[in-house]
Amino acid sequence: MLLLTHIIIALASIATTTYLAFAPSRGKFYASYALIGLTLITGTILVITLHAPMLKTCLSGLAYLAVALSGVVVGYRRFAHAKQLDQ
Repeated sequence: MLLLTHIIIALASIATTTYLAFAPSRGKFYASYALIGLTLITGTILVITLHAPMLKTCLSGLAYLAVALSGVVVGYRRFAHAKQLDQ
């Protein structure tokens, strides 16, 4: 059950981060941060409880984190650019 929860949270995180990259807002940043954090927490719990192989798990986690943080960075830059134009 935890694995299914982890997968759903990770997919929601990627979807939210993608939406954030195209239409940034402060609330979407908070949602994206929370979902990324929850994904990392549930992934850590899965590794500990299932005794998953660390190398494969960490590489998958780093790939996920790279994609998610790339979306956050793009969203942040667009948000900052839009804020600059408003001033």
